[in-house]
Amino acid sequence: MKRTLILLYGVICYLIFFITFLYALGFVGDFIVPKGMDSPPQVSLPIAVATNLMLLTLFALQHSIMARPAFKHWWTQIIPAAAERSTYTLFSSLALIVLFVFWQPLGGVIWQVENPLGVIALWTGFGFGWSLVLISTFLINHFDLFGLRQVWTYFRGQVYTPLRFTTPGPYKFVRHPLYLGWLFAFWCIPTMTVTHLLFAIVTTVYILVAIQWEERDLITALGEDYRAYRQQVPMIIPMGRRSKGAVTA
Repeated sequence: MKRTLILLYGVICYLIFFITFLYALGFVGDFIVPKGMDSPPQVSLPIAVATNLMLLTLFALQHSIMARPAFKHWWTQIIPAAAERSTYTLFSSLALIVLFVFWQPLGGVIWQVENPLGVIALWTGFGFGWSLVLISTFLINHFDLFGLRQVWTYFRGQVYTPLRFTTPGPYKFVRHPLYLGWLFAFWCIPTMTVTHLLFAIVTTVYILVAIQWEERDLITALGEDYRAYRQQVPMIIPMGRRSKGAVTA
């Protein structure tokens, strides 16, 4: 019974994530969803800026603290280890949902591209970014990343084993293609409003900081394998390998 409940919990967490991911696409692109990033302003500028910064900080803290090994060690003394990743996925989704609900547009336009080719190019970059994010997760095992592999393994009574370190596809050219995808998704927009610029700047700063924390944990977990990979492959801008001796997939 416990195994079945944990499996059901993992599936529900994943479905909440998937719906949240789809909503995020419309929220950032400001289409389809009932409340996009650039909806009409509702409050004064200072209150809107303060609110948005608090919402982004909430997401950053949740996303970073719950990902740290020390927190996971403490957290899995309270919840089943098999449900840890699903719980992280759930809390990340909830943090985003809170952001969607309470986000306050600022108004104002920084730039607006009107050239048809420029608009096409930017929307293409936007779509490329979201596609790269999704593809990157599947290349390193999408279902492990979002907790489904863990709950399924537990349901079947098997011992969970961490994934082997590999560098498939774009991971041969940049260490963090998923983060690169987010940068495309956040910056490639024909109409850059004050609201969107605030969002893009804060999330970019967070990505660059989060990479440092994540790589510290990867070096601790993988040792020399990741150190070698770090020396050979650029962090986020595909500028070519730094040295010979590629890490193989």
